[in-house]
Amino acid sequence: MSKFQPFPHKSDVTEEPTQLQHQAFVVRFWGVRGLIPTPTSNTTRYGGNTICVEIQVNGKRLIFDGGTGLRILGQSWLELQSPLEAHLFFTNSQSNRIQGFPFFAPAFLPENCFHVYGTAATNGASIKQSLCDQMLQPHFPYPLQVMQSELQFHNLTPGMVVKLDDVKITTALINRPQKSIGYRVIWREYSIAYVTDLHKNADESDREGIAQLTKGVDLLIANTTYTPLTRQNHHDSNLHWQTAVDFAYTNAVRQLVISYHKPDDHDDFLDQMQIEVKSVFPKAILAHEGLILSVVQ
Repeated sequence: MSKFQPFPHKSDVTEEPTQLQHQAFVVRFWGVRGLIPTPTSNTTRYGGNTICVEIQVNGKRLIFDGGTGLRILGQSWLELQSPLEAHLFFTNSQSNRIQGFPFFAPAFLPENCFHVYGTAATNGASIKQSLCDQMLQPHFPYPLQVMQSELQFHNLTPGMVVKLDDVKITTALINRPQKSIGYRVIWREYSIAYVTDLHKNADESDREGIAQLTKGVDLLIANTTYTPLTRQNHHDSNLHWQTAVDFAYTNAVRQLVISYHKPDDHDDFLDQMQIEVKSVFPKAILAHEGLILSVVQ
C-alpha cells in the first residue's frame, strides 16, 4: 500500500492549524497559482493565491516559496503559541514566489525566528536583497526592517545540503535560464521533492539535477509547464501536464501533485486536466488551496 495518505478534501484555508501537529510528515498547500494571483469566480475551487507550500516534518516547520498564499499561512500561525521558528525556502526571486513575504504577519512579532534560504537571482541579487527591494518605495510603503522577528538569511548554491537535526534538505539546479533550484526533503526513509520550475526543453544538466531530487521520492510536487495558448490548443491540457508526468515516470516517483496552475486555467479546465492526468498517471492529483497530504501512514 502506498505511504501517501490524502486527508479529506478541504477548501477552507481557515482550518485549525493544530490539526497538522499530530502528523509526522505533512504537506499543506496555501497557494497553488503561478505568475499572478487570480481571485475570480472561476478559480474558487482550486484557489487564486500564488504558490506557497508548508511542510511539517518531525516538529520542524518548512515553507517553500512565499507567494500570496504565505499571507494566509501567516494568519493561521497567529493562533499558535509563540515563539515560532520556521525555515523558508525560495525557488527563485521572481515576484510570484516572494510577493507574499511583506504580508507574512508572524515576521512582525519580535519573539519569532525565521531562517530564509535562496539562491542569487538572475541579476546577482541575494535572496535578502530581493526581499528588501520589493519592500522599498515606491513598490511598498514599509521597508523590510519593520519586521521585528529574527530573520537569518542563508545564501544557497545548487548542490548545498541543509541539515535540521534529522531532517535533510538537498538542493539542485532545475532551470538554468531562471537560476531556479529545487528541493528534496528527507526524513528517515521518507522523501518529498519540491520541483516547481520544470520546463519541457530542459537541457541535460537540468535533467540531472531534477533526477537527483526526484528519484524514487514518495511525493513529487511539480509545476505544469507553460505553453502559449491559442484558439487551436486552448483545450489541449496535456500541453501543461505532460512534462511533469514524464519526469514522474522517468524517476520512479510514487505520487505526483501538480501545482503552480496558470492564471487562465479555470476550475472546469483543471477538473478536466485532473481526469486526463490520472488516466496516464493514476497516483496523481492537482493541488488546491487547503489540500493536506500525509506522507507517513
